[in-house]
Amino acid sequence: MIAELQSVSVDIAARRILYDIDLSIPSGTIVAAIGASGSGKSTLLRLFNALQRTTRGRVLRDGVPIEKLSLREVRFNTGYALQQIALLPHLSVRDNIALPMRIAGRTEHNISTRVQQLSDRMQLTGEQLDRYPAQLSGGQQQRAGICRALALAPQLLLLDEAFSGLDAITRSETHAQFLAMRGDEINSCLVVTHDLAEARRLADYFVILSDGRIVRQGPRDEVLNDPQDPYAARLIEQCL
Repeated sequence: MIAELQSVSVDIAARRILYDIDLSIPSGTIVAAIGASGSGKSTLLRLFNALQRTTRGRVLRDGVPIEKLSLREVRFNTGYALQQIALLPHLSVRDNIALPMRIAGRTEHNISTRVQQLSDRMQLTGEQLDRYPAQLSGGQQQRAGICRALALAPQLLLLDEAFSGLDAITRSETHAQFLAMRGDEINSCLVVTHDLAEARRLADYFVILSDGRIVRQGPRDEVLNDPQDPYAARLIEQCL
C-alpha cells in the first residue's frame, strides 16, 4: 500500500474530528473522500502529508510508520494541491512550478525540462509560464498548482477541493487534463471533494464520511449501486 490509516482518531482543541478510521490507498488507485463540510475530509488528507498528527492509531507510508520518516522524505514524496492554490504572488508561474525542485536541489537543466514537460501536459503556454499568478485565469492557476504538486514526481498526490473554485466548463477541461496524466504522472491520489459527480468522474474508490466517521467505502460502482448506509444513500440520491 502506498498509504494507510490504521484505527486513526484525531482530536483538535478537545474536539474529536475523526473516529477510528481505517483506509488504504493502493498503488495506481484514485480514492475520493466525499462528504459535507466539517465531515473530516481535509483532516483525513492532512494526515498523509504529516500536517496533522493522530490522537490514536497509525499512519503508514509505503508500510513504514510516518513518524519514522523524515519530514523531508514525506513531503518530497507527496504532492499537495488546494482549492486556494497558494501560488506565490511575487514569483512567475514558471518559478512557482520550479520551486519544489529548487528546494530539493535539482539542477537548472533538470528543472527547466520538468517544468516544460508538466506545462505541456497541463496546456500552459510559455507566455503563461512567464506571467505572475494574478495575471492568469482561475483555471490556469489551478493547472499551475497541479503542475507544482507534481514537480517532484510524488508517490502520492493529495487534492483538497482542488477543482471546486472553477466554472463548469473549465472544471471539465481540467478534469480531462488530470485524467490524461494518469498512469505516468499520476499514480496514487486522494481527492477530497464534496461533489459526488466529480468523484465519480475521477476516482476508482469511494470513501464517504459523515461527522468524522467513514460510513461507506468501496469501489466506486459498488458504493453507487449499494450505498448500505442511510447517509450515503441520501447523498447519492441528492447529488446524482
